[in-house]
Amino acid sequence: MEQSILTILMIDDHPSMIEGYKSILAFNDLNAEIEVDAAYNCESAYHLIIENKSKKHYDFVFIDLSLPPYEEEQIYSGKELAHLVKLYMPSSKIVILTSHAESFLLYEIHKYVNPIGILVKSDFTADELLLAFSKMNANEFYRSKTVQQSIKDFLATNFVLDELNRQIITLLAQGIKTKNLPNHINLTLSAINKRKAQIRVFFNLDDSSDENIINAAKKRGFI
Repeated sequence: MEQSILTILMIDDHPSMIEGYKSILAFNDLNAEIEVDAAYNCESAYHLIIENKSKKHYDFVFIDLSLPPYEEEQIYSGKELAHLVKLYMPSSKIVILTSHAESFLLYEIHKYVNPIGILVKSDFTADELLLAFSKMNANEFYRSKTVQQSIKDFLATNFVLDELNRQIITLLAQGIKTKNLPNHINLTLSAINKRKAQIRVFFNLDDSSDENIINAAKKRGFI
C-alpha cells in the first residue's frame, strides 16, 4: 500500500517540543509520512500563514497557546493565530496544545475557536497523542481529560461574566499584571479597571486587586 503524506504546520516556541511531536507522529498507524514546517513565535507564524495562503496546504496546524507576541499585528497568543488559520487556511485541522489548564481559557478555546483538537500537555502520553491524531484525521473532535473536565465544570457553574471579563481573569491567573493587560487584550487600562470593578462585585470582594480576584476565582473553581 502506497504511503500517503500528511503536512503539518507546528507553532511552538520550544523547538524540542516540535521535535518530540514529530518523533511521536512518525509512528502513526495511518501509513502516513509526516512532513512538518515549524514556526517559533507569533510573528513568523503570522507571515507563514498569510504568505502561504494559496501556496501550500497543511492538513494540520498544531498551535501552542503561549507564544512570543507579534504586537504590530495585535497577535498575542495562539488563540489569535488560530483565528487567522481559520480565515486563511479553512481546510486545515487546528489542534491546540497547551500547558495551561485554566477553565476560562480552555472554555474560550473550545467555544470560540472550536478546533478539532485541544490537548493539555500534562495530560497525554505518546500513545494518547497518536490516538488523538488518528481520530482527528478521521474528522473526530478530540478533547483531552483535563479539557473535558474543565469544560464540564465551567458550564456547571452557570458563570455569567462576559467574554472580556473572563479573559481578564484568565490573564491575571497567568501572572500578567493589570498594567500589562492592554498588551494582551484589546482594551485600554481604564476600561480594564472598570471591568475589574465588575468582577469585584460579582465575586463580592472588598477590592479588585489582582491577588483577590485570582484567589476568588480559584475558590470558585474557575481557574
